[in-house]
This record gives sequence, C-alpha cells and structure tokens, in this order.
Amino acid sequence: MNNAFSIGKHQLGDSLNPYIIAEIGVNHEGSMETAKRLIDEAVEGGAHAAKFQSYKAGKIASKHSPAYWDQTKEATDSQYKLFQKYDSFEPEDYKELARYCESKGIDFMSTPFDLEAVDFLAPLMSAIKIASADITNVPLIRKCATLGKPLILSTGASSYAEIEFAIETARDAGAKEISLLHCVLNYPTPEENAQLNMIEKLRRLFPEYVIGYSDHVVPDETISALEVAVLKGASVLEKHFTHDKSLPGNDHYHAMDVTDLKRFVNKLATYRRLLSGKGKELEKEQAARREARRSIVAAKDLKVGDVLTESHLIAKRPAHGVSPIHWDDVIGKTMLIDVEEDLPLQWGMFK
Repeated sequence: MNNAFSIGKHQLGDSLNPYIIAEIGVNHEGSMETAKRLIDEAVEGGAHAAKFQSYKAGKIASKHSPAYWDQTKEATDSQYKLFQKYDSFEPEDYKELARYCESKGIDFMSTPFDLEAVDFLAPLMSAIKIASADITNVPLIRKCATLGKPLILSTGASSYAEIEFAIETARDAGAKEISLLHCVLNYPTPEENAQLNMIEKLRRLFPEYVIGYSDHVVPDETISALEVAVLKGASVLEKHFTHDKSLPGNDHYHAMDVTDLKRFVNKLATYRRLLSGKGKELEKEQAARREARRSIVAAKDLKVGDVLTESHLIAKRPAHGVSPIHWDDVIGKTMLIDVEEDLPLQWGMFK
C-alpha cells in the first residue's frame, strides 16, 4: 500500500497542502452553462478537482425509497423522485465537462453510482471517488478497483468492520492506492456531530492509507471544520460547492462558494508559514539572542585586584559580554583591570 501517492499533478500525504475537491455534485441542476461556471469558480477558489455525481434515478433508487433528509430544504418525498430531478446529464455531457476541466487546469471527477457509469467515467478521471452510501456495494467497489487508479472512499455511516471489508474488497480486486475520508452523513452536519477526532483515529487504524475528510458542516467564514481537519492530519478534503448558497435544495445551503474557498486556501497558506521549519533554526533569532539576552555587568566601579562577589555584579541586556549562564564561574574571580560601572564584563578582564 502507498500512503503518499499522486492524483493528477498533486502529491497526496501533506495535510498542510491538501488535495481539495470542490463537490459540485448536481448543483448545476442539469445546466451545462452552470456546470462550467462552477468549474470556473472552483478554479478561481483554488480547488484541485471539480467533482460531479453520475447517476440515473432508476439505477440508484427504488421507486419506493423514502426521503431521509430535511424536507424543508428539499421537499421531495422519495429518493427516486429527487434523483429524477438531477439525472439529465448523459455520458457525452461528462466528456464535455472533463474536456472543459482539462482546459482550465483542474482535475475532473464524477462519482459513479452504477457500473455503467464506471465504464464511461473511468477514462476521464485520474482517480475514482466512491460515495459513503456505496461502502458496502461490493460489485461497484470491485469494478472501480480493477481500473488501476487511486480510490477515494468516503466512510460516512460505516462501522470499522465495514471500512475494513471495503478495503479488503478493493485490495483483492487490485487497488493499491486508497484514500479513506472521514465523513458524517448528516445534511447538514451539526458541529457537535462532526467527530473530527475520527481523522486521527483513522490515521492510527489505517496508517498505510491516505486519510482525508468529506465535510457537510455549514461553513462559517473560514470553514472551521476544514481547518480543524487539516490540523488533525487530513490530506484530502471534499466539500459541496455552489455558486449561490441561498438556492433551494439540499446541497446548496451547506456548501462552500468561491469566497469561502478562497478564504480557506489563504488560511492554509498562513498555516504553512506558521508551521514551516524543521526544528530550532537559531540563525533567524540571532539579533534577539544578542540584544535581548543579558551579560554579566559591573554593578559598581571595579578595581584591579577586586575579588568578585554577587554584590559587584548584575545581569543586564545586551548579551555583548560574558553570559550569566557562567554566573557561578565568575564569582570569586580577581579583576585584572579597572572597569567602570555598567560595562559588560569580558573574559579577559579577570582571572
């Protein structure tokens, strides 16, 4: 297993430089113009990938599948009816979006929700994202794993045993590069349910895999959930993305927009500066070491032959003389020259 692999031109594994997936999903609502606008804004915001969702209502949900989301945000009484609203894109549309992403310098992704979608999407993508709801979908995982591409697997609503089973299924089918995303399947996720400590736990339990985070918390000004996630070690980030958070629908109001994304990317740059360096780099503090530290200084006029006691000495800035770290070594020494009050002592002044 490889826990530091690449997707496109981006090397995964560094949480201060995470791979950021703008999850457009179906927020284009069937409009190619809107889909391309969202790609443009994902590029502007600093995302590495623009991701869609590829499904047909009749292949993803039974006509008798009840809604489980907040009806005030998405007033549709069955999953089947909801998916019917947004399943108008065909394979040629995704090929057009992939070409558009390539022209804009951003990775194209779309989550396949059935085996036929895997067939037409695989040639368009450098990595494959499998949704949390399909962590138990053995045929889908197997087919994705045979393609020789990195797998990104969300773990929302799953047990540890189910995560292990999905990994085993993927590995047995040939997957060698896997990223696991902590995720909570609440839309939206209340802050108290985000469970971001799970990122560290997944890193301990599955150290051979790249660990990331798929977020559904309503964003504040700097997307605090993503900030905490990177500080916990997430090196892949996914969040729903929209051009207008005020639009109706279940994936707009808890999404980030281009302004949110820009702020977050700028905050990441700040974190990289704050956490840069590999240890104590004292050359950057030399002026402070010399001017703000202290020397042993004459507390009064000193004469040749004076035997130094604590009453003769004081520690004062700057560190231009003998350091007070040698205080005990200087006590009891005999002055060789006269020194006026307030001068820093030098080693040659006493014996």
